[in-house]
Amino acid sequence: MPTYTSYDGVKLAYRVEGTGEPVVVWPGGPARDPAYLGDLGGLAQVSERSLVIPDPRGTGASPLPGDRTAYGAAHLADDLEALRAHLGLETLDLLGHSAGGSVSLLYAARHPARIRRLVLATPGTATVGLDLTDEEWESRAALRSQEQWFGEAKAALDADDGTPATRQAMSPFLYGRWTDAARLHAASDDTQRNREGTRAFWADVPDPATTRAALASLTAPVRVLVGELDLMPGPDLGSQLAGLFPDGRCVVQAGAGHFPWVDDPGLFARLAAAALTD
Repeated sequence: MPTYTSYDGVKLAYRVEGTGEPVVVWPGGPARDPAYLGDLGGLAQVSERSLVIPDPRGTGASPLPGDRTAYGAAHLADDLEALRAHLGLETLDLLGHSAGGSVSLLYAARHPARIRRLVLATPGTATVGLDLTDEEWESRAALRSQEQWFGEAKAALDADDGTPATRQAMSPFLYGRWTDAARLHAASDDTQRNREGTRAFWADVPDPATTRAALASLTAPVRVLVGELDLMPGPDLGSQLAGLFPDGRCVVQAGAGHFPWVDDPGLFARLAAAALTD
C-alpha cells in the first residue's frame, strides 16, 4: 500500500480505488479499519473518480500511535492535511462518513480554502454542537418498532455499555434492512475496531461554537447524505447541519440506515456521485 508522512514523521497508509480525479474518503468508526467501507457501492465507477481512502492511525496498515492523543479527531484532521499535501492537491473533494464526518468538519473549519466540495455521509454532528433530545432519540428508535428484532435490539441500545456484545445486539438499528448483507457487515465490527482509538477519539475536541464560527467562512458546496431510518443524524438533524453552510443541502436516502451503501449500493453511489457534482 502507498504511504504518506504526517506532521510528526509517522508514515500512514492509504489505498486508491478506481481512476480519475481524486476524492479523499475519511472513514468513521471511530478507529475502525476502513475495509468496512468496501467500495462504497461502486462509487468510483459511478462517479468516474478515484477514491483515496486512508487508514487512520492504529487501523488497517497504519501503525499504532505511541501517544494515544494522536487518535483524537483534531489530530486526525492534521493527518488529513498531510495527506492533501502528499497528494499535491491545492483543494480537496472530501467525503467523510460517520465519525469521519466529524474529522472532515474540523478540517474544513481549519482549512476552509482547501475544501472544493464537502460530502458528509451519515456524519457525526457533535463537533458543531448538534444533537438529538432524548425525546427525538426515542422517536427515531420507534420508527423500527414493528421489526421482529426490535425488543432485543432496543434493550441493547438502552444498555449502551460499549461492549462488543451489546454493540452487536443493537446493530439492526444501523441498517435499513436486517438482511444477510447487513448481518455480515455488522459482524465485522469487532475485529475491525481499535477500541482504544474509539475511546480516545473525542479527547481535546475544539469548542463546538468555535468550530461553527469557523465554518461560516466555508463557501464550498456541502452535501449532507443521511439515511431515512438512521438513528443519528437522520433527516431533521441532517437538515440542521446543512443549514450551517451558505451552500448546504441535505439529501435523504430512502429506507437506509447508517451504512447506506450496504442497504442499497447502487442508490448510494448515485446520490454520492451527484453530491460530488451537483
